[in-house]
Amino acid sequence: MTREAQPTLVFVHGTHSSSYLASGLITELTLRGHRAVAVDLPGHGDDAFYPRAYQAPQDLEALATESSPLAKLTIDDYAERVVDVVRRARRHGPVILAGASQGGVVVSRVGNAIPDLLDRVIYTAAYCCVDLPNLSAYLSTQENADSLLPQVTAAVVGDPAVLGVARVNWRTADPALIDGIRECLAGDFTDEAMTRLLNTFQPDEPVSIPVADARGEAHTWGRIPRTYIRFTQDRLIPPALQDRFIAEADRLTPDNPTDVRSVAAPHVGPFNRPELVGILVELLTPRP
Repeated sequence: MTREAQPTLVFVHGTHSSSYLASGLITELTLRGHRAVAVDLPGHGDDAFYPRAYQAPQDLEALATESSPLAKLTIDDYAERVVDVVRRARRHGPVILAGASQGGVVVSRVGNAIPDLLDRVIYTAAYCCVDLPNLSAYLSTQENADSLLPQVTAAVVGDPAVLGVARVNWRTADPALIDGIRECLAGDFTDEAMTRLLNTFQPDEPVSIPVADARGEAHTWGRIPRTYIRFTQDRLIPPALQDRFIAEADRLTPDNPTDVRSVAAPHVGPFNRPELVGILVELLTPRP
């Protein structure tokens, strides 16, 4: 099979993150001969915004009120960015679209918009809304009861309703907050790994994204083969909620059941861990 027919993996990061989340994964897949690219959503990565008050020495009072350009961004802006990348990648062959965490809502919106351009969608411990309209609606479900999200939102600075963004102070010096974030997102990460992780995060994320309609539609998104990769040690999106996403999707499209895989990983992976890479290599390898 020619190289032009090789699938391209397009990877969408989650909240307060960037394409750097998947840099190790993209490198490993590329070195194994696969086509892969990680997208920076608007306002992230190369377009990131860091409030002046976020820099050291921090001014927490100013940080709580400094305006953010991300407040104007919507899920349509996110989806448009990814659709553009998918269209460009499609010129060279099949496209597999993957998303992590909040990136799952973007995957679903893109799947609704351009189902014929996607050969598979992959949710890696990601929100996959079906029965309920948006990410936020799932936060109050019974399956999410064990989520440690409040240990992350404890580091939020300012009023999101006023700022238009959820602003997390990842550079907090409070050891209790850092330990809470580690327990929720990173499991047994060492102190060094945790410091590196916190320095990859961005403070701002639009409040509009979690409440935007992100339901996969049966006649569009529901036609695309899909894989859900469960992270069994996830304390942000508990396995019970991940299983609910899978069950809802399968009820919506019984003729297109979810391909389910499991990896013993916390919410942030890391995404270049061998078992996860192995799953994606399998999905990217064309079948004769």
